[in-house]
Amino acid sequence: MTRIRGNPRLPRLPRMPRTPRMLGAALLVLAVGISGVAATPQGNAQGDAQGKESPATLVPLGQVVPAPASVAAGGSPYEITQRTRIRIEGGPRAREARAVGRQLAEILRPATGYPLPVLPSPPGPPGWGRKDGIRLALDPRANDLGAEGYRLTSSRKSVTLTAREPAGLFHGVQTLRQQLPPRIEKDTRQRGPWKIAGGTIKDVPRFAYRGAMLDVSRHFFTVEQVKRYIDQLALYKVNTLHLHLSDDQGWRIAIDSWPRLATHGGSTQVGGGPGGYYTKAQYKHLVAYAASRHLEVVPEIDMPGHTNAALSSYADLNCDGVAPPLYTGIEVGFSSLCVGKEITYDFVDDVIREIAALTPGRYLHIGGDEAHQTTPEDYATFMARVQPVVAKYGKTVMGWHQLAGATPADGAVAQYWGLDRTSPEERAEVAEAARNGTGLVLSPADRIYLDMKYDEDTELGLGWAGFVEVRRSYDWDPAEYLATRLPGAPASALKGVEAPLWSETIENSRHIEYMAFPRLPGVAELGWSPAATHDWDGYKVRLAAQGPRWEALGMDYYRSPQVPWP
Repeated sequence: MTRIRGNPRLPRLPRMPRTPRMLGAALLVLAVGISGVAATPQGNAQGDAQGKESPATLVPLGQVVPAPASVAAGGSPYEITQRTRIRIEGGPRAREARAVGRQLAEILRPATGYPLPVLPSPPGPPGWGRKDGIRLALDPRANDLGAEGYRLTSSRKSVTLTAREPAGLFHGVQTLRQQLPPRIEKDTRQRGPWKIAGGTIKDVPRFAYRGAMLDVSRHFFTVEQVKRYIDQLALYKVNTLHLHLSDDQGWRIAIDSWPRLATHGGSTQVGGGPGGYYTKAQYKHLVAYAASRHLEVVPEIDMPGHTNAALSSYADLNCDGVAPPLYTGIEVGFSSLCVGKEITYDFVDDVIREIAALTPGRYLHIGGDEAHQTTPEDYATFMARVQPVVAKYGKTVMGWHQLAGATPADGAVAQYWGLDRTSPEERAEVAEAARNGTGLVLSPADRIYLDMKYDEDTELGLGWAGFVEVRRSYDWDPAEYLATRLPGAPASALKGVEAPLWSETIENSRHIEYMAFPRLPGVAELGWSPAATHDWDGYKVRLAAQGPRWEALGMDYYRSPQVPWP
């Protein structure tokens, strides 16, 4: 399937007023509609007649994005005060719990002005709960919470977050954060009170893979810009950042054994700008930063197509031995590594070896889409040679769903980006691969490609997959989609969802935020929340109430007419 590209306009949106603090945007969600939520707001949730937020706002328990699995609201709220302490219980893993506690304190201190010390719980029986405080507890016996789930209990005297693993505590902190008013995100001291509604939330994710992809190849994004996006993803319990590190327009990661990939291949971008690349130290920093927010980085080196930057850097990778010029346009499907040359596989081995050594995560993405200059026979030959190299260096193959046209390696994961109009033959190929053991991550372009225009008047983005308004990006179910669009694919093959953001027209953080928000939170909810909580009418009101928090963080977002913004 070909992505049809046009010549994009590149508007210069106003300068962002500031950069969000650690962990990015948080949400105030006020709608009633999540199953099991019985609490009602206290105070004026949308502010007074002048549009100012009332200090008495109390977010009903569980009115967060993504929607929790289970909510039992009731009892008195807990109020964060000058006396509040953050207490840590983790036994032999107390250090990991303490790291999450420190992150929570860093979120809350600027707006509250409170010291919020992070302290170990007193020894002895768990009687400390009679004291004022927020407790973070790692409990290895909490098997019902799995690797990422948490339990939040709020009462007049305390708030307790319990998880089996640090990732669960971290996700619980994001929920706790969203239970507070938008002004908690300000960098300066704000008026209280700071109340968390009473009751209990028990929450576990629906899918293990909940991803977002950022294309840093067509336009290069700095380390700080990528970190900003990581922070925003983390709030929504997204746990995977897929970095598209190479394409026709730019190579963005230093490779010691092939240095011109970065210095030459990374020297431009769409429109002819200066481009850029990550040193190995910078890439490792990004991986570590993402890990501190419990996101796993999946690096992608797209091949055998989408390779002009590499072909321009090394003439020997071309079948005719002639290096093409660097490319700054947005067309696709015109480049290919030379499948018949052994140097091609030396190149692939070196690149995969060096990137795998920098990446502790499970997956290495080898692209595989739109290889229109590679014959089907050569494509199958190439993938048969390359996939074992990924395994040799300890990683699991990921690829775009065209990988199903070859023979996917055991345990490989195919990322499906098809449209409603994708041919039955192509869908059947993917379904057959799934029946043979290939995992699937759903990224339907006409639903969750974040670079698609919202409507015909959207200045950023492209429209080859159609216009994707907020409701379309949210109002579908991954399991139902699998059954209807990829019939015959077993439900067990579905790993989760991922929202890609291609960057033909995206140049800076303001552009990223305008296209990702408000669609990204809906994709995150599809990945995390039980299908039973899925309801557009309730969700759009919860979504609307996030706007003030994004504004408090200095973020731009698209004011969709489908959403009743306050």
